[in-house]
Amino acid sequence: MRRIKLIAIILVSILTLIILLQNTEPVQARVLFAAAQMSLALLMMLTFVLGFVVGILVPTYFLRKTPDKEKPGPGPIR
Repeated sequence: MRRIKLIAIILVSILTLIILLQNTEPVQARVLFAAAQMSLALLMMLTFVLGFVVGILVPTYFLRKTPDKEKPGPGPIR
């Protein structure tokens, strides 16, 4: 199983490297009112990193444990 994961990581890394090396032409990226000219490979890497960070932060925000507040005991017995 470890060998399969290692092979998958290597193949995905090589494929990513090929895609990035073949897409070096400059493009103009605009975010709100700012514009920047950069290589398409850099834009794809930035997009990947931002997606990765959001993918890590969102689940940790929603899945974090909240401290238990004082739970009210049973009400008065009548």
